Amino acid sequence: MSAYPEPLIPPGGTAPVPRRIRAMLDDRVVLDTTDAIYLWEFPPYPQYYIPLGDVADGVLADTGDTKTFGHGVARVHNAGSGHAWVYDDGVAKDRVRFQWDALDRWFEEDEEVFVHPRNPYSRVDAINSSRRFEVAVDGITLAASGSAVIVFETGLPPRYYFPKTSVHLEHLTPSETVTACPYKGRTSEYWSVPSVADVAWSYDFPTAPLLPIAGHVAFFNENVDITIDGVLQERPITPFSNPGARPTDGAVR
Repeated sequence: MSAYPEPLIPPGGTAPVPRRIRAMLDDRVVLDTTDAIYLWEFPPYPQYYIPLGDVADGVLADTGDTKTFGHGVARVHNAGSGHAWVYDDGVAKDRVRFQWDALDRWFEEDEEVFVHPRNPYSRVDAINSSRRFEVAVDGITLAASGSAVIVFETGLPPRYYFPKTSVHLEHLTPSETVTACPYKGRTSEYWSVPSVADVAWSYDFPTAPLLPIAGHVAFFNENVDITIDGVLQERPITPFSNPGARPTDGAVR
């Protein structure tokens, strides 16, 4: 059994999107639909699959190539500054999935959405904790605190956010990496250690529901040793376990 709630929908699963979805390219709306579906390409995040009839003419240019995914074979198209994948059969028949950054802006109803669609089966909570948390890697303590903030996000292990004053920044090397999250916002800083690239991050200006993590530092549980009240935790295995192959939907640069 997992130590945290696992994603409810397996890869290849779908669900209707009851929200109006629009996207813009070069200051014009290039798709507008109330008939999108969520399709989970990997847990815990879905993507929008848009009916072809709701995409403006001229947005898609067929490259003649195909690409095979777990849920079907798609025809590869150029779209905006990236690619899109069009399906002629299967669960996504007559739909297109855009590379998120291929288009300039995405909206659910009138609210802009960043990075990827928000999972309708997830919740994200930031909760203060007085338990004693310590983080180490290669035998070096990176952080220790009795006043961390735990972020519980459905489908992912808890993330422990440490006050920056409890982090040994002298052991961390700043990185130029910036990522974004539809729940938390855009990162302000990333840090690496010699054995793990981009092992830690911080949000100076998170979204309103996640304000308790502002200015705090979190670490990938998958790549460090975390001790809670003196008990060493098992490193979870997630899509983020390999520092060189983490999911890129949230990568800004």
